[in-house]
Amino acid sequence: MTNSRVIPAPPPIVWAALNDPDALKESLPGCESLERIDESTWKATVAAKVGPVSARFSGTMKIVESNPPDGYTLRFEGQGGAAGFANGDAKVTLTPAENNATTLSYDVKAQVGGKIAQIGSRLIDGAAAKIADEFFGRFSQRLTPPAPAAVEETGEVVRVDAGRAPANQAWIRWVSIAIMAAILVYLAVTMRGFR
Repeated sequence: MTNSRVIPAPPPIVWAALNDPDALKESLPGCESLERIDESTWKATVAAKVGPVSARFSGTMKIVESNPPDGYTLRFEGQGGAAGFANGDAKVTLTPAENNATTLSYDVKAQVGGKIAQIGSRLIDGAAAKIADEFFGRFSQRLTPPAPAAVEETGEVVRVDAGRAPANQAWIRWVSIAIMAAILVYLAVTMRGFR
């Protein structure tokens, strides 16, 4: 699976948000927990439903190659009990875009199987697209710059708060969480081999 999204913030802000556990939990549908195992390995629990199949996926993700703040390669494994499993690699790249934005590109290669793999491809593809749109919609909204300040008749500038800046955490800890959680959700709804 290969795709890219434009995020309305410059690369350093996007990178910081990928390191912010609050930004990730608020953006990722079904994310129940995030836990650090060591400096480069994380585990997460994500609940997902596709048609009649509901599952809680637990998985681990390890950063195997990094180039901060431009990108990283991750290896992941996820298990959803009787619903299925997923494992593979993901390469994520951040590049500057027009209007002070960032293009976030990803390329995921995975092996998947289980009950969800038996569901029709249209239903799976639709569910995967919906989850991806929801994640990136929430993530983008969180990073949308504040609305312009309103000027009163006196000429005094009045601040309009439209959100908060993400916390700046150690990148190795939170980038792992972001990518693993996103991948687990995608794979929970696709549960089939793809590129």
